[in-house]
Amino acid sequence: MDHAMNERVADLQRRKAEARQAGGEAAIERHHGRGKMTARERVEYLLDEGSFQEMDMLTRHVSSGMGLEDSRPYTDGVITGFGTIDGRKVCVYSQDFTVFGGAVGETHGAKIHKIMDVATSMGLPIVGLNDGAGARIQEGVAALNAYGGIFRRNAQASGVVPQISVIMGPCAGGAVYSPALTDFIFMVKDTSHMFITGPDVVKTVTGEDVTLEELGGAQTHATKSGVANFVLADEKSALDEVRYLLSFLPSNNMEVAPRIVTGDDPARRCESLLDVLPASPNQPYDMKRVISAVVDDGDYMEVHATYAQQITCGFARLDGHAVGIVANQPQTLAGVLDIASSEKAARFVRTCDAFNVPIVSFVDVPGFMPGVDQEYGGIIRHGAKLLYAFCEASVPRISVITRKAYGGAYVVMNSKSIGADFAFAWPSAELAVMGSSGAVEIVHRRDLLGAEDPTALRANLIEQYEERYATPYIAAERGFIDDVIDPADTRRVLIRSLDLLRSKREDLPKRKHGNVPL
Repeated sequence: MDHAMNERVADLQRRKAEARQAGGEAAIERHHGRGKMTARERVEYLLDEGSFQEMDMLTRHVSSGMGLEDSRPYTDGVITGFGTIDGRKVCVYSQDFTVFGGAVGETHGAKIHKIMDVATSMGLPIVGLNDGAGARIQEGVAALNAYGGIFRRNAQASGVVPQISVIMGPCAGGAVYSPALTDFIFMVKDTSHMFITGPDVVKTVTGEDVTLEELGGAQTHATKSGVANFVLADEKSALDEVRYLLSFLPSNNMEVAPRIVTGDDPARRCESLLDVLPASPNQPYDMKRVISAVVDDGDYMEVHATYAQQITCGFARLDGHAVGIVANQPQTLAGVLDIASSEKAARFVRTCDAFNVPIVSFVDVPGFMPGVDQEYGGIIRHGAKLLYAFCEASVPRISVITRKAYGGAYVVMNSKSIGADFAFAWPSAELAVMGSSGAVEIVHRRDLLGAEDPTALRANLIEQYEERYATPYIAAERGFIDDVIDPADTRRVLIRSLDLLRSKREDLPKRKHGNVPL
């Protein structure tokens, strides 16, 4: 190598070393002092060791006045590039809070645009590590234009490649809408915050006095707003969970998720399911016990675990193949469907359908939540979202009815009438328009009013109703369910059925898109 080339290589190394410390040592130390990793450390931790290939490392913002002329650090506050997770290619960007507070400007946005374009054109997942102060005020409308470009690409990539947002610091104002457009949002306790307007503005406008954590903290979005899908205790745990989530998803909508052989016997009987239901049909039980007993190694990755807990959604494996689980949770509000649980499940069903993940539903639903608040809040419209999601889904779909399956809620929960490929029921299943007590009160109202002993007559009529209607055998006789199965055989029946359905293909009518009842 000649002397001139040596000098050029040395200059390159100097510039890249400067880029790696773009925010300066003092800013990095402050960042570490808050218990946070730097943008570059996060990327290197997320990806397989040594796999990261950075793009646009030496970019700088275009001088635009307003005090930015003398500060033009390399990277412009965002690290972008690609690498691998468990050997599978992914694209990533990571906002650097030590450079301009991670605020988005024209060059910063252009870097994100470029890596998102690479992800969609190559069919690769995109992971965004968000830690920024929103739009860069000094760059004015150029910064807003940069955000618009990100939002548009989020929408174009939706359903094409998995998009994952990890909130690792502030995410405020218009910045929140990019994560909101992605498939999954991770937040970190105590250090992640998302809100449209901060506490000071809220107090000025509405008079409400609220803390930063109460307004936009991880727990708020995990339990009240439903914005956050996952909340982890620290940054490394969040990044570990991102890696785990990606194992259940394909790289794009033209592929299927990788099979991971677990060694769990596909023909294994689930004897514990024989005792899972309580003696009384009105007593609660934990549906997650059913799910854990059935899936490979009891491994269930729940999504939105602390939001609308009367329904549980998540990923698991059956014989090594990824599946999406949607199940009523009798332990919370008897597993009833309401506005929040309908939206939660609908979103998950559409995500599974977009990325070719088969859906298994476990049904124990007494109906839709009654009440003025629900009706005024639009339970009709919101419940229709879940109905629409199941009706539209073309992936393999299987339903297992464990106990109650009443009224319209039974139909909505992936019944055979709305396109489930297979529907199975346990002997304990009750398929009816409504519960026996309510049905008897309506159907036999006059008889009860005129009876000498209405209590005895009511008990007798309820017993007759349950024998005639609240069993799975009437539905089996009519073909509304495909079989009544031994609960202990649930795992083997599901695995056999999914194996058959793996070659399922549907010719859908041509249309621009459906009109989901938003």
